[in-house]
Amino acid sequence: MPLIKTIHFNSSTKIFVWKITESYNELFETVILNDKNKLRLTSMKSELHQRGFLSVRQLLQKAGYNDLDLYYDEFGKPHLTDDKHISITHSHHFSAIIVSNETVGIDIELQRDKIIRIADKFCDSENQFLSRSFEAENKEDYIRKLTVIWGVKESIFKIRNEKGISFKDHIKVGTFELQDRLGQAELHFDSIIKEFKIYFEEIDNFTLVYAFEKV
Repeated sequence: MPLIKTIHFNSSTKIFVWKITESYNELFETVILNDKNKLRLTSMKSELHQRGFLSVRQLLQKAGYNDLDLYYDEFGKPHLTDDKHISITHSHHFSAIIVSNETVGIDIELQRDKIIRIADKFCDSENQFLSRSFEAENKEDYIRKLTVIWGVKESIFKIRNEKGISFKDHIKVGTFELQDRLGQAELHFDSIIKEFKIYFEEIDNFTLVYAFEKV
């Protein structure tokens, strides 16, 4: 079940989402790979990871690019040869990319109970509104909110991509409501303060988050 969603966010930004139901061979047969990524693909031990990797290349092609148009800098951040901004994510049987003229980051995460156990590793200021919501809302909504917060922080980290950034200490997500599907966040790192607009939506039991750096 290839491309399941295309979001035309604005005239310069598109998001493409893939649900990975194809076999490795089905995905491999229809993508273009550069020599380096052919070796990278064969070195992956997990077929799920391989299929995620190949589905991202499928999404590139849906966006009008291919693997030859994609390169990574010394920090592992992806770039396109036409200087548009790109961010990439995959988790389990979903993958997504965002392509934009703006600085962007994207993440997709499975909603699961485990996130409650690790929340103290990435939440700090957010506990001011999460603690109240946990009392007022059911466990499912608490998990959904935590998944948004993790996705926001992952998306912002992908934008900045700087060594030493702590999800808990440096990225602050503002109060939001699930039904609004948008919010604000800030990065405080060294002497840098950056603000971000965030957007999110749910697909099956996954949360898709994308962030734009304010200029």
